[in-house]
Amino acid sequence: MAHGAGGKASRRLVEGLFAPLLYPGSQEPLNDAAHLEVGGTRIAFTADSFVVKPLRFPGGSIGELAINGTMNDLAVSGAKGVAITVTFVLEEGLAASVLEAEVRAMSKALKKAGAVIAGGDTKVVERGKADGMYITTAGIGTPLPGIKVDARSVRPGDKILLSGPIGDHGITILLARGDLDFEADLCSDTRSVLPLVEALAAECGPGIRWMRDPTRGGVATALNELARDSGLGIELLEEEIPMHDAVRGACELLGLDPLHIANEGQFLAIVSSEYADIALNALQQTAGGEEARMIGQVQVEPANAVLVTTRYGGSRIVDMLVGDPLPRIC
Repeated sequence: MAHGAGGKASRRLVEGLFAPLLYPGSQEPLNDAAHLEVGGTRIAFTADSFVVKPLRFPGGSIGELAINGTMNDLAVSGAKGVAITVTFVLEEGLAASVLEAEVRAMSKALKKAGAVIAGGDTKVVERGKADGMYITTAGIGTPLPGIKVDARSVRPGDKILLSGPIGDHGITILLARGDLDFEADLCSDTRSVLPLVEALAAECGPGIRWMRDPTRGGVATALNELARDSGLGIELLEEEIPMHDAVRGACELLGLDPLHIANEGQFLAIVSSEYADIALNALQQTAGGEEARMIGQVQVEPANAVLVTTRYGGSRIVDMLVGDPLPRIC
């Protein structure tokens, strides 16, 4: 299960097997979406799959998650999603009402995203071979003008912006499974981040170096990947990282690091220092970005690592997620 958690095991699987055989010789960083030139036209392309359990949870469901997740992968690569294909893998005996509810959720999310369904497929497996349904997607987008997202463009002194509170989605899924005798007023943060990305692009496009939505593996894994790809160090200021009390309390109770908890409607942006204040203001002035914060900076040392300065003045190195404490969260 750890190979699907988005952390160290996932990275080793991709770098040790998939990339050498399917992407041989490439020196390009591994991103959530690829930018390609087709017939003289630049497009962005991504693929994703969704196996979240349970299918519905406070704040969202697998159908809504499938659309938002795919569109967000395009958005943080610097593109606006325009079309998507969807494949359903359905378990024999799935109630028609459950399927209809998810299709309606997808339709609603598509309208919000301004995208369309371009095609799809349906497969059915035997009873007991799937937890109701799985969904896979592929999305195509058009690049936003004036943005180039590349880990190799990141420089010491660049600032790290976070669009909002972390951990809501992962802890919400954990509680929705009913495995814990713990209650909290918490909802998944699943949403489209495109309006926030577009606000950044409009105000400080040339200053945007890199973006990523910290889903599986959380903020720590996303920033460790950036540190490795750029060869630089990441310093985070713990007291500046927005987090709801319910998430903090659940993590303390369960011994989890909130920096490893999955998010679905937030993103990280690395912005050059001269654009940092403009970028933060652009996020905070956009609906849904009111809680955006500047949470740290890029520096030379410690190279290839993420260092967190705690609220008490100490410091600790935070690695990528190891293992899979919260499987199947998206």
